[in-house]
Amino acid sequence: MNIREAGDRLRSDNSWPAAPARNRAGGQLRSGVGLIILLTFLLVRSPLPLSAQMNSEDYEVRNLRVFLAAAMVPVEELRQQVEFAEFISNQDEANVVIVVNEEIREGHRVLRLTFSGQRELAGKKYQTEVSLSEGLEKEREKQAIVKAIKTGLIPLAGRSPVSRKLKIGLEEEVRPTAVVDPWNFWVFSLSTNSFLNGEKSYSYQSVYGNFSANRVTPEWKVRLSLSGNFYRNSFEYEDQAYVSKSHGYSFRGLVARSLGEHWSVGAFATVTRSTYQNIKFSSRISPAVEYNIFPYSQSTRRQLRLTYSLDLGPAYYFEETIFDRTRQFLVSENLSATLELKQKWGTVTTGVEGSHYFHDLSKYRIEVNTDLSVRLFRGFSVNVYGGYARIHDLISIAKAGASWEDVLLMRKQLATSYEYYFSVGVSYSWGSIFSHVVNPRFGSGSGGYSISISY
Repeated sequence: MNIREAGDRLRSDNSWPAAPARNRAGGQLRSGVGLIILLTFLLVRSPLPLSAQMNSEDYEVRNLRVFLAAAMVPVEELRQQVEFAEFISNQDEANVVIVVNEEIREGHRVLRLTFSGQRELAGKKYQTEVSLSEGLEKEREKQAIVKAIKTGLIPLAGRSPVSRKLKIGLEEEVRPTAVVDPWNFWVFSLSTNSFLNGEKSYSYQSVYGNFSANRVTPEWKVRLSLSGNFYRNSFEYEDQAYVSKSHGYSFRGLVARSLGEHWSVGAFATVTRSTYQNIKFSSRISPAVEYNIFPYSQSTRRQLRLTYSLDLGPAYYFEETIFDRTRQFLVSENLSATLELKQKWGTVTTGVEGSHYFHDLSKYRIEVNTDLSVRLFRGFSVNVYGGYARIHDLISIAKAGASWEDVLLMRKQLATSYEYYFSVGVSYSWGSIFSHVVNPRFGSGSGGYSISISY
């Protein structure tokens, strides 16, 4: 039945007489009222909202999970002010990804926000812009960005059950809320890799494992890690077999504090014990400062970090060194530059680092390295790492030298002017998806504690 037929039936049910010409206007008015009553009745009897009748697939999305690819507003504020969405740190878990591009127009910063649906919302895409005048207060700028994010999410929120609870008006009170996170924003990671090499008279095997626990907020970064390794070498010569085994452990930690869009301060702590390096005990305290060429708000896409640290601490050696030392207090400085680029499929990081001791400036080291991480599926990645170093700072080498057995079995560190390395491995991460990646300060590195035992 169409609207005209419904109106005709309504008129026939009420036995309206034909109106004379002079009352024709009044009849049309009564007919219009009848149509309004009929439409209201049909809407009230409808079991679903009108939008659901138009397209039932809009309600296939259970929750609106959003990944913001630019930390322009603290995620805690977004969670409070955009209550109908969950802001998470894992892009693979999100069904909405927000990408922010910035440009200058007539003296104004213009942010273009692109809202791209994925998973259940694949194919849905919206854009909005926010213009920020020069000299705008930080708080007002932040509120303008939050409003733009909220506005851009409305069309996507309309495709989820939360649309039934949305109330849109000229002004809206924001109720403070708290995210219930069973992991308390801690993220854990477990990784392992191995390397095998051999020939008729020689074989080499190594296994490495790492467990880390990290908690990151916009203001603070805390990183802790525990790692272990096992090495085995075997040699055969004239019916004789030589086998060497070694293993090591390390604990690492970093604490960093944010100081705005470009600056950060932090501290590393390092404790080392290694028979291979002739280090009986070594500890370092390393205050550090970092400057990012790009604003930290763009860290989910690109970074260029310059980091300076001053390392201080004592060192004790098992044997007298080639510089006639059994112990000494060392002060050194370190400067590094790191470029990091992130894409949906993974991350590429390249860095260069230089350091030297103050007591002898000829004792220095320069190193270049590259790290590639490719995501294959949720939480699982393949990692490739390699680098090269020029080395002129080996001050702990034993004066007595090394025997042929020490050399062949790699029991002692030998003097060298260069080093290269290459590694392939896999990693799997799980835990809180609410610990948003908003604090890239000092990268993922930290100081460490290590013990190496050979037998």
